[in-house]
Amino acid sequence: MKKRLYSFIFYKLLGWKLIGNFDPKIKKCVFIVIPHTSNLDFFIALLIRGILDIEINFVGKKELFIFPFGYYFRAVGGAPLDRSGGKNNVDASAEVFAKQDVFRLALSPEGTRKKVKELRTGFYYIALKANVPIIPVAFDFGKKEVKIGQLLTPTGNYEEDMKLILPFYKGVVGKIVEQSFIVE
Repeated sequence: MKKRLYSFIFYKLLGWKLIGNFDPKIKKCVFIVIPHTSNLDFFIALLIRGILDIEINFVGKKELFIFPFGYYFRAVGGAPLDRSGGKNNVDASAEVFAKQDVFRLALSPEGTRKKVKELRTGFYYIALKANVPIIPVAFDFGKKEVKIGQLLTPTGNYEEDMKLILPFYKGVVGKIVEQSFIVE
């Protein structure tokens, strides 16, 4: 029932398309979602998660997961990050992967909804440290398409791996076009 409702909203009411697919046998990965220019991105992501009928996760500081909001954040795929003991986000996120049987982390490597010229690298090093693949996802508001790309296993050479990832986002624009991360 939920899948039909989300499909109706996404395809019929909003007029979007889903291009590409995701193999549900992949239990752990890092989804990199670009561009991130609006809070509406979160709701599009919830619809896609419901349509694909898979668990997709996010992380947040552990203080967000206390009563009363903790229940909701966990229900929609959230996991608290414990950065005590001097751990950084990469180490804390890799630890979450190690503790879970299924964990598909969705991140926006822009790190903000504002215009950026360079992506943050944390998504890459989380995937590398957790030994999981990276899957590019584009939210193209210009074409009303969510595109799911092919997975890439990080090699440890960030610059070379980004040469394989970034072309996927060429021509993709966010809800607020002038704040979109643009791939030339």
